[in-house]
Amino acid sequence: MSVTEQHLSTHKGKQTSAKRNRRTKWLSALRRDRSLYLLALPGILFFLVFKYIPMWGIVIAFQDYSPFRGIQGSEWVGLQHFTALFANPDFALLFRNTLAISLLNLILFFPFPILISLGLNELRNVTYKRLIQTVIYMPHFLSWVIIAGLTFLLFAKGTGLVNELFALWGWPRVDILTNPDSFWIMVTLQAMWKEAGWGTIVFLAAMASVDTQLYEAARMDGAGRLRQIWHITLPAIRSVIIVLFILRLGDIMEVGFEQIFLMYNGAVSEVAEVFDTYVYRTGIEQGDFSYSTAVGLFKSVVGLVLVVAANRLVKRMGQEGVY
Repeated sequence: MSVTEQHLSTHKGKQTSAKRNRRTKWLSALRRDRSLYLLALPGILFFLVFKYIPMWGIVIAFQDYSPFRGIQGSEWVGLQHFTALFANPDFALLFRNTLAISLLNLILFFPFPILISLGLNELRNVTYKRLIQTVIYMPHFLSWVIIAGLTFLLFAKGTGLVNELFALWGWPRVDILTNPDSFWIMVTLQAMWKEAGWGTIVFLAAMASVDTQLYEAARMDGAGRLRQIWHITLPAIRSVIIVLFILRLGDIMEVGFEQIFLMYNGAVSEVAEVFDTYVYRTGIEQGDFSYSTAVGLFKSVVGLVLVVAANRLVKRMGQEGVY
């Protein structure tokens, strides 16, 4: 055997040994942490069955899909549906409405749970703090159907409770539900009321891990509560805020189908038609599955690009990103 052959044989042996060692370590870790893996198994199965396996259906965005012929028998049309989407006169309207609602959520909704968490973290009365937490958590468990119904009961121009009170006090009635100028802010405030309390859970957990000695040292130096929040609390939860912000960017094309669909009416159609409702109308009502899948894939690609770009920017700024 030549020297070269001996060297190759030794190299292959080392590779095989390294693979065997990695496999042994993995099996050992699996046996050691089997309880944790069993605990995570339902979540893994959920994402596998409902998130990853259905991704195979993305291919129909590049086909003239027919339910009778199936995915394998449908004709391939390439980027035809994407071309039709970008050439559609409604594309600019859909993009504007979706982006406007998402930006309002980023500007108003995203910081709101942080502000609530900071306020709750400053409360010293544990009973009062838990009572407030319970009250603001409750709307999260209400369905959008109930919230839409409550909105109609409160703000309907003719019989809504708010307008009835306005009329009783001699004030003019306000038109909120059928006013295009107020639709975007209305759905944003709905989302804030429903989900802001639930969103505080992560931030309060991050604040609970802050060393209390830092606050004691700051008080000894004469720092008030606002300075303690600015110099201790916010820097401590900065990484959590950044990660959640990046993840939120990934959903910038997702504004919540159920909420928009329930609040939709003909008077606000120009500002209420978003990609989510458009996919429903073209895919479910009109049966154009390939075109609606192309719209959904476009939304996903935009979210992916924003997440990757934001994560790289955060990394360059010296912060921890999502990955």
